[in-house]
Amino acid sequence: MSLTTDQAKNIAHVLNTSLPYIQRFQNKTMVIKYGGNAMTDELLKQSFARDIVLMKLVGMNPVVVHGGGPQIGQLLEKIGKDSQFVNGMRVTDSETMDVVEMVLGGLVNKEIVSMINRHGGKAVGLTGKDGGLIHAKKIKFDQKNTEMNASEIVDIGHVGVVDSIDVSIVQMLDKADFIPVIAPVGVGDDGQSYNINADLVAGKLAEALQAEKLILLTNTAGVLDNAGKLLTGLKAQQVQALIEDGTIHGGMLPKINCALDAVRSGVKTAQIIDGRVEHAVLLELLTDEGVGTLIKG
Repeated sequence: MSLTTDQAKNIAHVLNTSLPYIQRFQNKTMVIKYGGNAMTDELLKQSFARDIVLMKLVGMNPVVVHGGGPQIGQLLEKIGKDSQFVNGMRVTDSETMDVVEMVLGGLVNKEIVSMINRHGGKAVGLTGKDGGLIHAKKIKFDQKNTEMNASEIVDIGHVGVVDSIDVSIVQMLDKADFIPVIAPVGVGDDGQSYNINADLVAGKLAEALQAEKLILLTNTAGVLDNAGKLLTGLKAQQVQALIEDGTIHGGMLPKINCALDAVRSGVKTAQIIDGRVEHAVLLELLTDEGVGTLIKG
């Protein structure tokens, strides 16, 4: 069935509108954190893969960092191991770390690579252990012991933060027209593997690459004001004020802090976008309106 005149005009308008953005982002690096519904809904998974392939085809350099918390939890449940959390972080003993590496570096990573390649891209899967990409350090934190009225050091196992990043392997893949897909596992001075929050890895990687954009997919529309209205085009100072007055709170805080750190460290803009929307990445990159919250320094 052929297109109507109105449909053809609409397609032409969309293509014409996207042209300035394609030109602006030629050879620019975009770090995309992939997670939430976009990783579990089949339609959204395929639209994400197509977005990434199209970005590469029009001259951008997408770098994908992915999570996989729910998938880790499911496999742990299958083997009869309980998931425990402290301050929102998974307690990760050696056995759990084996599962984390299996899921993140194997099952999830290879599924994303396969999806991108199936749509015509050339994706390569990595963990932070490959090529010395992510050097990690172990997390330990103080927790208040109410019974003893004192604080105690809590050790939650193989959980870390980014100590440093060597981006040479990512840059090499970009130049060779490959799409890096990175699982957030790093290695410490002790040679041990560490599970790291994927938002944090994406932010630090964007900083190290001096990326044009950091894009964080979420299961929300973005940053909302107290009336539930989407906020966008925010400067770092405005975001800080929204944190201080309590408008931004709870589960959004880690993502916001990650975005703030990135733009304060040289990344041009950070976007928190709604991964429940089909082709959310392209809509954010190639339209005036976008589908989330844009933050700049």
